[in-house]
Amino acid sequence: MFRIGTFVLHLFQKGVEAEKRAISFLSKLRNELQTDKPVTPLEDELPDAALWNQYLDYQRNLSNGNGGPSWFQSPWLYVECYMYRRIHAALAQNPPIDDFDVFKEGKAQNFFESQEAVIALCTYFQELLKNIKDLDEKQLQEELFKLLQVSLWGNKCDLSFSAGENSSQKSSPLQSLENMIPYILVNDMEKLWSLLVNAKKRNTEKSNVRVDIILDNAGFELVSDLVLADFLLSSKLADEVHFHGKSIPWYVSDTTKHDFNWTIKQLQSANHMWMSRCGINWEGNLKKGVWVYHDHMFWTLPHDFSSMAEVAPDLYADLQKSNLLLFKGDLNYRKLTGDRKWEYTVPFHQALNKFHPAPLCSLRTLKSDTQAGLKPGQGEQIQASEPEWMVNGKYGVVQFDAAL
Repeated sequence: MFRIGTFVLHLFQKGVEAEKRAISFLSKLRNELQTDKPVTPLEDELPDAALWNQYLDYQRNLSNGNGGPSWFQSPWLYVECYMYRRIHAALAQNPPIDDFDVFKEGKAQNFFESQEAVIALCTYFQELLKNIKDLDEKQLQEELFKLLQVSLWGNKCDLSFSAGENSSQKSSPLQSLENMIPYILVNDMEKLWSLLVNAKKRNTEKSNVRVDIILDNAGFELVSDLVLADFLLSSKLADEVHFHGKSIPWYVSDTTKHDFNWTIKQLQSANHMWMSRCGINWEGNLKKGVWVYHDHMFWTLPHDFSSMAEVAPDLYADLQKSNLLLFKGDLNYRKLTGDRKWEYTVPFHQALNKFHPAPLCSLRTLKSDTQAGLKPGQGEQIQASEPEWMVNGKYGVVQFDAAL
């Protein structure tokens, strides 16, 4: 007993020391950020450190001797990603807290505060499944469009956007969909339907229709993505769905493998019949291999997606196997379009800068000032009455590009 007590005390002391070191790392980071210090190379030995430091060299070369990258004088997307990578390093270098997710509590809270909406969505979906075999093509299309919109507006539940404040989905997400249609600035849902139906018609027994969802936030948004994925399988519009999450805690509320598995377990063990049914079915989908989860480290690098083929050719080749890529959220949109301040009417295809592994669609509520592919005058008209329209999360896009 004495030995066990000594071992526990030793572990506790190691944990306290690790916490102190992590806090020291984070204090240094805060000081650098607040005082516009130069961006420094990563000093850890994590698998992606060399790629980060090569990217810093690239940014230094861009400055043409005008001073290296600093916190206030660098592309915002780069230093924002760099900040989250440094937060991760503060813990990853200090066992036994190296696997601790500093954002875990906020993500769990968002999930529990969204219970009413989760119950409403799971109930709606399980009722839908009872009759799904009897739906004609028009009815199936209507249900797909509903669940795409729930997934789109679920993207409002973003803790990095709300600075960690309450951003949960409180009410049923299905009630207000009709009223939200005017706020979808680009609505390519018809194109998604056509693509999936045609892929199914061309499909032979040897080639499955595959849809990939590049995830954004945990909590209610993740549940809405899982419902959409289940619908794609249950309606036979797809044969397999691949999910892509983050390999490290990222942008406060982004989905990690732990969040993905935890969410399904929470639903499984819920004392609500339809929530539990969803969780059990989804665990079954993973076991059967019709749902597959991936977390390639490219998703937490600073590069925009036009660099993927060069930096992560294995990931690019995997995405090329897909019939449709669904990119969730604002950060993915920024990386799709290089986070540039495009003229609103520049075609989305052009803004993707040769990133065309497969047909893709962005489901995104606007939280940053980059947007391409609007109609002439559309952006200016909204700007005149709502100066904050690009950053307030009120507007969304379902924006499709049909690859090359």
